[in-house]
Amino acid sequence: MKRRNNNHLLTLVALGFTLGLFPVVATAQMPVPLKNICHVKGQEEESLRGFGIVTGLRGTGDGGDFLPAIRALARIMEHMGHPPLTGLEELKNTKNVAVVDVQVTIPASGARQGEKLDCVVNSYGTAKSLEGGHLFLTYLVGPNPTGEQVYATAEGRIRLVDPEIPTYGKITRGVQLQEDFINPFVENNTITLVIDDDHADFALADYIVNQINSGIAEQSDGSLGHWASAKDKKNILIEIPAYMKSNPVKFVRQVFTHTVLQVAEPGARVTINETTGVVTVSGDVIIGPAVVTHNNIIVNTGAANAVGGRFVPVDQAGTSQATLKGLLEALNAINVPPADVIGIIKSLKRNGRIHARVDYE
Repeated sequence: MKRRNNNHLLTLVALGFTLGLFPVVATAQMPVPLKNICHVKGQEEESLRGFGIVTGLRGTGDGGDFLPAIRALARIMEHMGHPPLTGLEELKNTKNVAVVDVQVTIPASGARQGEKLDCVVNSYGTAKSLEGGHLFLTYLVGPNPTGEQVYATAEGRIRLVDPEIPTYGKITRGVQLQEDFINPFVENNTITLVIDDDHADFALADYIVNQINSGIAEQSDGSLGHWASAKDKKNILIEIPAYMKSNPVKFVRQVFTHTVLQVAEPGARVTINETTGVVTVSGDVIIGPAVVTHNNIIVNTGAANAVGGRFVPVDQAGTSQATLKGLLEALNAINVPPADVIGIIKSLKRNGRIHARVDYE
């Protein structure tokens, strides 16, 4: 590696030289509980939403110029027995109300009528802050937002979640459910295992199917059955054996006692968060030969005989492929800013030199 001051170029060879490449180390396969990488279809979160009014603000509301807030306040007043207003001008000086979006998440395990849950509120309009406000009784609908059925009601004092975002708050136990949310997980005597997105893979799905079929055979009459089948790389259908039909919960528990080896990870992956500057690398991400010039850095990922500068070889094993892990460690060692690191990765990806999936958060 050669460094120069001012605006001269810094040359970094990412293959076979100091800071450039680290040999791949094989790791033993470890058993992973099936429940850590799968869930049962039907056990998912649901969201309810509503349109509400926050009152009691200290002059930080939407104001009389924001008509949606004034109209909503007028309707509430009439509903509560106030004589019909002759015009919205009567409320033009109102600054202590704000229209908000109200949202509650029903947990994957479900919830029963009468239970109370936390909800969040977010300003729709021009309000400056919801601090100190009180959410007026609000009806929550969903999961189909066009439906008219009320699944829950929400009201209560708002507490800011983050002082830096004064138009976003939370109400602790502010939602009361009006309906049961019981999530069925058995359909036509079959359950569906859903492999998490981060692990979905055809080879892993096939491996899980074989493990489950072998396990069920051992627990029944000993005959080999085809209870499980992979619909695709993410969904596995499992028929409940006759001797377990009356107790599907116990059957699911037994299924989840299986462990699998990560025989096929879903492939190397790079995740970039441009806001925080964090780059996450999973698996061995290989970099193809390329030369990238970025600001005052030249990255050469494939030239073992690069010219210019004096380099000290450290890869005595003669590894012939550069990895993104090695490149990141090299860039970090010379304090390259996160934005520049991300720029280099993007350039390599655009040119087809990063042999892995790249996601952005």
